[in-house]
Amino acid sequence: MKTPVPSIMIPAAEIQQRVQELAELVSAEYADRDLTLLGVMTGSLMFLADFMRHLHVPHQVGIIQASSYVGQVTTPGELKVNLDFLPYLADRHVLLIDDILDTGQTLIKLQEKVKVLQPASIQTATLLWKKSRTTHAVKPDYFGFEIEDRFVVGYGLDYNDDYRHLPDICELTEAIESGASFSRTVN
Repeated sequence: MKTPVPSIMIPAAEIQQRVQELAELVSAEYADRDLTLLGVMTGSLMFLADFMRHLHVPHQVGIIQASSYVGQVTTPGELKVNLDFLPYLADRHVLLIDDILDTGQTLIKLQEKVKVLQPASIQTATLLWKKSRTTHAVKPDYFGFEIEDRFVVGYGLDYNDDYRHLPDICELTEAIESGASFSRTVN
């Protein structure tokens, strides 16, 4: 099989500028609140790290492992969630940090799981939002870029656990056109 070649959709400089803008908005909103960032792994790793560097407020960090879309391009499988790496969340303001909002199914389920831990509030920040595919009554409180329904990689997003290292958000059209089977974490 031919190796898919990514084409740049959102350059690294644009991503960095937008991440800084989002962090400034969040810093202003959470200036007097106990903030905990929860990164949805593994796709949000780069977004979470850059976002944290630009925050101007004290915060805790935890991670949630969530995976679906195993071996499929567009049909989600059963969502598997691991909450073993969370700090104490009761009475804290939680900001879920995710790489991409697609249908909204994962985000809703994660909010439900976190709500049980009794945080003061839960908000969401996603780098990318496929608004045209969001079928559930959910939208991010903060988002970096609204994108069309494209298969994207880079800046933490992967294809067969590859391409995460790319500094840009890129589209992989060849992967979709060939009907390639793959495993990835999508939220």
